[in-house]
Amino acid sequence: MSQPQTAAEMAVKNDFPGKKPLIISGPCSAETEEQLIETCTRLAATGKVDMLRAGIWKPRTKPGMFEGIGTKGLPWLQKAKELTGLPTTVEVATPKHVEDALAFEVDVLWIGARTTVNPFSVQAIADALRGTDVPVFIKNPVHPDLELWLGAVERLAKAGVQNIGLIHRGFASYGNTEYRNAPMWHLPIEMKRRLPGMPLICDPSHICGNRAGLAAVAQKSINLDFDGLMLESHIDPDNAWSDAKQQVTPQRLAELLDGLVWRHETSDQQEFLTVLATLREQINQLDDEILHLLGRRMQVAESIGTYKKENDITILQTSRWNEILERGMQKGDQLGLTHDFIRKYFDAVHLESINRQNRVMSR
Repeated sequence: MSQPQTAAEMAVKNDFPGKKPLIISGPCSAETEEQLIETCTRLAATGKVDMLRAGIWKPRTKPGMFEGIGTKGLPWLQKAKELTGLPTTVEVATPKHVEDALAFEVDVLWIGARTTVNPFSVQAIADALRGTDVPVFIKNPVHPDLELWLGAVERLAKAGVQNIGLIHRGFASYGNTEYRNAPMWHLPIEMKRRLPGMPLICDPSHICGNRAGLAAVAQKSINLDFDGLMLESHIDPDNAWSDAKQQVTPQRLAELLDGLVWRHETSDQQEFLTVLATLREQINQLDDEILHLLGRRMQVAESIGTYKKENDITILQTSRWNEILERGMQKGDQLGLTHDFIRKYFDAVHLESINRQNRVMSR
């Protein structure tokens, strides 16, 4: 019996409308026809937006909050498309949403973070999309679960959806204060590694939850070779019916985009390629040395485990762990390494050491 194909093995065309970088913008929610049309026409007038977005159905945390204007907003979006000539995109969470959106000629759909977490919902949407050729973006799940994100891609691909893209909108993080949704950049980077060629765009609006950080997050995503941005815009952001703090006016959006430095993945200039190859070889050599030293460190950890076992001593020594961490922080400061990096590094090394010693104890 053959193994099921992974998303990376499936034939996905990824023929999205627009260019790279793809810029998607529009209000968090369609509120009134006037608000939506005015916002979209102003965005189109900037000449910097490739696709219009609007929330028609809004999944909210609590009942009683504004949950979107519903299907009656789709003709407004269709009108905006006719007036501006720009394609449109909306979030869908049910097969009925898919049916209604396609009936009003929405060009691209996206699956939201709260839907991606539920395989039943994703499968229902995938089934509703069978036989269509509409492109679909998939936002990362609310929580940092890479397999759920990949699973959603595979469900759509198996249903015959040929144009699939990804949206990084950050992840819920307990105790997080800097961002509304922590970016956890290593996760979209891993998705990019596993699914090369699949469009990946960033949603700074939902990562930040405020206007102040939008430019910095957008620039970082560009530096990481993302394929575009989704940014929320509203003619009167302070009075928006949802997510007021993270929306900007079309004029401010244009200013923000003008301030970004758009980079390329590589260059064909020989001098650049030669210097880069030299520096990468240095990285390779340093990585080899680091791995060699880590191997030696784990051998010492196993020797310590043997000694502890012979003397009936527990593996975990909290005071010693605190000593290692404090020493690492001090040394890291001298070397220009951040405390966050030092903690993550030593957490990983400590866990591997514990696992090695535990295996010794279990012999």
